[in-house]
Amino acid sequence: MSEVLLVTGMSGAGRSTVSAALEDIGWFVIDNMPIELIARVGELAISGSREYAGVAFIVGRSGGVQPNDWLGVERELRQMHENAKILFLDAPDDVLIHRFEGNRRRHPFEAATLAESIKGERALLQSIRDGADLVIDTGSINANQLRSRIVETFTEMAGLGSLRVSLVSFGYSNGLPRDVDLVFDCRFLPNPYWVEELRPLSGLDEPVAKYVLSQETAQHFLSDVVTMLEWQIPEFQKEGKSYLSVAIGCTGGRHRSVAIAEELRRRLDLEHAVFHRDIAR
Repeated sequence: MSEVLLVTGMSGAGRSTVSAALEDIGWFVIDNMPIELIARVGELAISGSREYAGVAFIVGRSGGVQPNDWLGVERELRQMHENAKILFLDAPDDVLIHRFEGNRRRHPFEAATLAESIKGERALLQSIRDGADLVIDTGSINANQLRSRIVETFTEMAGLGSLRVSLVSFGYSNGLPRDVDLVFDCRFLPNPYWVEELRPLSGLDEPVAKYVLSQETAQHFLSDVVTMLEWQIPEFQKEGKSYLSVAIGCTGGRHRSVAIAEELRRRLDLEHAVFHRDIAR
């Protein structure tokens, strides 16, 4: 049965990028759908979408839409499809201001200033964000990275039942990811950056991976993390959680965290589930 996804969030947070990414992986995407039409169109779209990986409704804020309207649409979609989910896209206010100033578009929430428009929209959508199944913060990633994140999250994965587990590698020097559930710090491991021949490589390259994973402390760390996740994942499933994002951090996000995340993917049998946020920095 195809998945059903309602995609919304802050204006400027990346809905168009998500729409294109979902289409690329075989989803049937209905863009700019007025919220009052979603439930009416939803039944027809869902019933005729068996050849698609999923059905996504990309919805922006329109005048007069209130939180209760969103919640009503969510309830109707879940009645049609019990696994319907909400994806909320977010970004810090300063990032959204920069994006709107860069493309000179008018903000859909009318207020005296751009900052007040963003503040008003955030207040309006807060209850939707709080009830979303998955929140992705796009403030620290570009459009190509967001596309990769969507592909990794929504491409069919095997071995973990109905809970989708994704891994994110990152560098603490570039900021902590704001949209993850669990964070593990591997900065205690010896850093390949200080090995001259390894510095220009990344954790995806065999020499770096071998250097990191050959450490006894790395194997101890991996064993502990895998053991914890193996018993936590079923518990998260019992609580009805649909997405679990696990972040692995090192200093720069290029060597240790990448190698550790890839090894965790292998041990947890995740086929498409790793996003390396800072590997190209």
